[in-house]
Amino acid sequence: MKTPFIKDSTLDFISEALDAEDYSWFDLLHGYVYARWPYLYIGLGLGEHPLTQIWWPRLRRFTRPIGRMLGWLVPDPLNPFHHDPPPQDEPQLRHAAGYHGKVMPLESARRLVLVNEEIRLPDLEQVIPYPRARALILKNPDHIAVLDCPCRSAREDPCLPLDVCLIVGEPFASFVVEHNPDRARRITRAEAERILEEEDTRGHVHHAFFKDAMLGRFYAICNCCACCCGALQSQRNGTPMLASSGYLCQVDETLCIGCGECHDYCQFNALSSIDYVSQVDPSACMGCGVCVNHCPQGALALQREESKGIPLELLELVGISM
Repeated sequence: MKTPFIKDSTLDFISEALDAEDYSWFDLLHGYVYARWPYLYIGLGLGEHPLTQIWWPRLRRFTRPIGRMLGWLVPDPLNPFHHDPPPQDEPQLRHAAGYHGKVMPLESARRLVLVNEEIRLPDLEQVIPYPRARALILKNPDHIAVLDCPCRSAREDPCLPLDVCLIVGEPFASFVVEHNPDRARRITRAEAERILEEEDTRGHVHHAFFKDAMLGRFYAICNCCACCCGALQSQRNGTPMLASSGYLCQVDETLCIGCGECHDYCQFNALSSIDYVSQVDPSACMGCGVCVNHCPQGALALQREESKGIPLELLELVGISM
């Protein structure tokens, strides 16, 4: 019997969870909470939800086992139950291992929403350099939903529009729409492509997101800005939640006039000027390509950089795996 908590998509999610390797009942509970109440989950993780101030002090009075359980349900970096992390296990690194994104230029993101056949890439160790959550399995890839961004929704004065988070494939798209009907809706591939293009025009970065509790695989494309996005802020503050696209921005000094317009769009603070010519900090550049698309002189370009890892280029990966 379906209830407000158990819907057709809930049963589909449970069915896939039972078939998933190394996926526990606790992972299933975690995934359900995360996808069922994303605004509560992310709001608590960002420290922006009212419950963060009201209930955390009271919850600290509970026993350590309960505290540990809640510590797994709420993102680690801002969770008060992680004041005493386990030995040799930094909470930020543990969190990033199971919840992280792969930066993508616009064209790579576009291919993810335009794919017209099911994809199964179970272990992208070289592409997604994290110990967990690195499978790209697309079932019903034409089933796409757009969700009001939980990070933006948690902010007092968010960037607009809110509806920019793309949920791709099943069972995720149906789960999000059925459980969050007021803040999510189904869209076509063409609509998803338009959202990506409009976010790119606004200077926002595309990430393919992976999460251990979401069956250990890719489930969403996040379109981020540094002022709202929790993952981007964590990255800039030293928690490695984002993997480089595998590209690096290069400057053609013969074309650059030092106008600085590209600096305004860089979400990673990787650009500066020396003698009126833009310079790239290779350690900070994530190869998103946003600056490239906003250089009026055409002086910037992305180039492959082996030290930055392998790009998430869907067509090439499928070709290699077949």
